[in-house]
Amino acid sequence: MFTSLVTTFGNAAFGESAAQLPAAVVAHGPWGGGGFSPLFLLIPLFWILIIGLFIFLGRRTWRRNHRWAATQGGESVLRERYARGEIDETEYRQRLGVLRGGEK
Repeated sequence: MFTSLVTTFGNAAFGESAAQLPAAVVAHGPWGGGGFSPLFLLIPLFWILIIGLFIFLGRRTWRRNHRWAATQGGESVLRERYARGEIDETEYRQRLGVLRGGEK
């Protein structure tokens, strides 16, 4: 009974019975070896590592650019004020040292 049920569903689902398939496919599966292969886990693991690497590098680059832009914002305003003559060289160097964290 079970065999006839499998054959009936097999014919309906695939359009062919197990007798029409080559013996190697029936015995070992369509991939030759049959059973579980550790390579099955390596492909998803590879893509997870690649995606994780892109996320890591993207966040790292964004943080560096964000810090650089924050420091450049203050320095560019200071340069503009010095160029317009609003502050002298001594005050410019003093404030630049404070912005860069050297002097307070």
